[in-house]
Amino acid sequence: MGNFGATEIILIVLVILVFFGAKKIPELAKGLGTGIREFKKATRDVQDEVTGEVKKIDDATKK
Repeated sequence: MGNFGATEIILIVLVILVFFGAKKIPELAKGLGTGIREFKKATRDVQDEVTGEVKKIDDATKK
């Protein structure tokens, strides 16, 4: 399902160009990059919070 060949990728790029136009592509890419960056940051924040709570519980059980 995730195996795309060169033909499929070219077809997808052409469809995107037709729907959005060449001028909108950089704006869309910037928005996508910002969204991915924010998602990764939120994921790191949650992971750090969970790790901190696990350490607190671990320290409490050692006492």
